[in-house]
Amino acid sequence: MVLLQWLQQLYLLLALVPFAAFLLTWGAVYGLTRDKRKATHYSMDITSVFLIGSVAVMSRNIFGSGMLGWTVLLLFLVAAGLLGNMQNRKRGKVDLVKIARTLGRVGFVFLSACYVLLLLVGIGKYMIV
Repeated sequence: MVLLQWLQQLYLLLALVPFAAFLLTWGAVYGLTRDKRKATHYSMDITSVFLIGSVAVMSRNIFGSGMLGWTVLLLFLVAAGLLGNMQNRKRGKVDLVKIARTLGRVGFVFLSACYVLLLLVGIGKYMIV
């Protein structure tokens, strides 16, 4: 029970500042492998998880609705289905690891843009009100 609460608090902290998770992961992976490309890819994949929570909470606070969070989740599921279908047609089998990596990296770019946009909208909203 204590471990679960600790993990929730750690997720909350990293979701508040998701790019801290990127820097921490990048530093750890680069320190172990000395490979900048691998460190960047792992960091993008892990930061995507924190960006999902962060974008969902920011949209709920700004717009008063959690719809954007569910929409992002739906888009991820649809994209996973389309990628799986494409792999099945092309190779005859589905590689879930490749799908997860692709979604993590594309999601990182999409969610980073959403994060920055919501951050600017949130700052503007609280300056006006």
